Amino acid sequence: MSETTTTHGHAGHDHTGSRSASASAQASAASSMPAPATRDPRLPRLREVPAFLEYMATGWDAPDRTPPVEPGVAAASAAHRARLSAALPGRTIVVAAGRAPVRANDTNYDFRPDSDFFWLSGCSAEDAVVVLTPAGTGHDATLFVPAPAYPGNPDFFANAMHGELWVGSAPDMPDWAAALEIEVKPLDRLDEVVGRADDVQLTGTLNSELAALRGIRRSAELGRVLAELRMIKDEWEVEELRRAVDSTVNGFRSVIREIPNAIEFGGERWLQGTFDRHARTFGNGPGYSTIVGSAEHAPTLHWVRCDGPVKPDELLLLDMGVENRTYYTADVTRTFPASGTFSAAQREVHDLVERSHRAGLAAVVPGRPFTDFHTAAMEVIANGLSDWGLLPVSVDEALSPEGQHHRRYLVCGIGHHLGLDVHDCAQSSYEAYQGATMTPGMVLTVEPGLYFHAFDTTVPPELRGVGVRLEDDILVTTGGSEVLSAALPIDAVGIEHWMRAA
Repeated sequence: MSETTTTHGHAGHDHTGSRSASASAQASAASSMPAPATRDPRLPRLREVPAFLEYMATGWDAPDRTPPVEPGVAAASAAHRARLSAALPGRTIVVAAGRAPVRANDTNYDFRPDSDFFWLSGCSAEDAVVVLTPAGTGHDATLFVPAPAYPGNPDFFANAMHGELWVGSAPDMPDWAAALEIEVKPLDRLDEVVGRADDVQLTGTLNSELAALRGIRRSAELGRVLAELRMIKDEWEVEELRRAVDSTVNGFRSVIREIPNAIEFGGERWLQGTFDRHARTFGNGPGYSTIVGSAEHAPTLHWVRCDGPVKPDELLLLDMGVENRTYYTADVTRTFPASGTFSAAQREVHDLVERSHRAGLAAVVPGRPFTDFHTAAMEVIANGLSDWGLLPVSVDEALSPEGQHHRRYLVCGIGHHLGLDVHDCAQSSYEAYQGATMTPGMVLTVEPGLYFHAFDTTVPPELRGVGVRLEDDILVTTGGSEVLSAALPIDAVGIEHWMRAA
C-alpha cells in the first residue's frame, strides 16, 4: 500500500482547500510515518513546493465522476424521506453517514454508509450528512457532502481521504444532485442549517466529529422511529432483497463446488474466501462475517474464525449472505454433508431441525404475533429432544418460562428482521418488534437449529460435534408469506440432490 507521509507529512496540516476544519483535523491524526522535527530536504513536503504546485494544477482532463447510484435509489429514498417527514412533523432531522473505522494508523476498513442515512439519501459518500428541515406541512431535504479535491487544490494529490489521485474520481455537488434528485451542498455549510435550528433530532454513525454537530445529543426517538419505519419494506426494497437472496443462492453453489478443494488443502477458509469473493464480485460484499463450520465447529453459533479443516465425513454448516450494491443483505443457512450424503445420525438431527423449521415457517402469517414462529419451532425441538431422552424434565416443564432445558442445545434466537442490516431494525421498541404482530412488507428470518458440542457430556457420543441450522428469508404477504430463499432445499434428500447438481 502506498504511504502518505512522503507526499504530505501529517495529512491536512495546512487545511488547504474547501474541506471543513474538523475534517482536516481528523486527517492530521492519521499518518503512516512520523513527521520530522525540522524539514528534511531529502523528503520535501510536496504541498510546500511552489513549482510542484504549479505543475500539478494543470494538464488534467476531467474523469468520469458519475456517482455510484443503483437504479431506483433516488425515488426510493425520496419516498422514505416522505414517510419519516410524516412521522416527525416540524422537527429538524439530521442523519450522518459516518466514516470508515480506522484499522491502524492511516489505513481504514472499507467504508459502508450508515443504514439510516442510506435509506433516506441513497448516497454512499463518506462523511456526508442528510438534513430534513421543516417546510410547510413537510420537510425540505438537503444532502451535505465533502467538497472534492480537484486539480488546483493541493488536496488533489496530498489528501489520502479525499484527493482524486488517492481515492479515484470524486463526484461534485451537481453530480450527486443529478443522480439522487436532491439538493446538495458542501459539507462545510452544514452549520448554516443546523446552527439555526431549535429542535434538532440527530442519529446515524457519529464518528466524524463534525464541528456543526458538536453538542447535539443523539436522538433515541429518531433512531426508534427510523427502525420502525424500516420494518415495512416497500416494493423496491423487496426486489433488492430478492436480488441479494438470489445472488446468495448462487454463492452457495460456488461454495459447494469447492468442497473437494477445501477437503484436500484449503479448509474452512477456502470456502469462506470462495463466498466472500462471490459476494464482492456480484454485490458490495458479504452482509456479515461468513460462517463456515466443519465438524465440531458447526455447533459454534458464529464460527467466523474458519481456521479448521473441512472433514470429509462430517457436517458443514454454511451461514452466508450477499449484501448487494444498495446494501440490502440476505441471510441464509444450510447444513451440508461434506461427503454428499448424510450419515444416519446426521440425518436424524437434520430431520428434526427440518420439522422445527417447517413449523416456524408455517407460523409466519400476517396478524399473528411475531413470537409465534419461535414458539412453534421450539415446541418441535423440545418434543424431539424428549423422544431422544435428552431432556431431564417433561416437555411441558422444558417449555415453561421456568424451565427452558431444551435451549441448552439452542441458546440463540431463531429469527429477526432483515433488510439494510442483517439484524435489521434493532433500535425499535420491544412493542414494535417482538411484541408486535407480523405485517405485510416485513422481511424476516426463521432459523432453528440444534448444536451438540463435542465437549457436551449430556449428548450421546454419536451426536457430539453435530451442528445443524436451517435459515430462510421470508416476506410477509397479505395472504401469508413467501420464502425468498426457497431455491435452496431444506430436506436432507433435496440437499443431497442439490449438491450433486451444483
